[in-house]
Amino acid sequence: MALKHVGRIVANKRKVIVAYRVVPGDPDYCLVIQTENLSADEHDTLIKTVESAAGQEAYEFAEAMARAYLPDGRNMLAGFQTTGKIRKVESKDVEMTPNGNTTILLDELNRVIAEQKGVTVADLALKGPDGETKQPEANAQENTVDPVAAYTESTPEEGVISDEQLAAQYRSQADALFKEAKALREQAEELVPTKKRTTKKTETSDA
Repeated sequence: MALKHVGRIVANKRKVIVAYRVVPGDPDYCLVIQTENLSADEHDTLIKTVESAAGQEAYEFAEAMARAYLPDGRNMLAGFQTTGKIRKVESKDVEMTPNGNTTILLDELNRVIAEQKGVTVADLALKGPDGETKQPEANAQENTVDPVAAYTESTPEEGVISDEQLAAQYRSQADALFKEAKALREQAEELVPTKKRTTKKTETSDA
């Protein structure tokens, strides 16, 4: 079965989910989520959303993300955006892999779609409520997320994360996992307290 929105970075073959094939206002770039940077529960939820009918029917996957939620209750699109999980990279550096036998560079795919529609690649960008394309900005109101307005650029233009940024992300993930593990241990103790081991002393008598 062919899946939309699934790809990988050309240089290192790391798997990505493409949230925006065309960034509004910057048509040579796309926005991706690198799956290996996610926690296990975030990864599973993301993949389920991709494989869902809503994910496959979405013009841009960000539209489905804006209506989906992570296991901790956060909106998926806003949650990934605020934690730096969405990266801006050049479209020529991403290849789409709809199935195991097919690959096509994203910039080439965008050109083909634009030619079929008789428009420019820039015209393929997701439109805002006013019908105009616009550079994405952070904007969440009344617990709803506008997919065009949910991304703030938190990585360099070329899409390369510095060692400092990567280290900060790892520390943030480690802190979150530590807190989650601590909370789970406390819940487990409430359910079934840990039994302390007791050792019997053996008495010895002199012969």
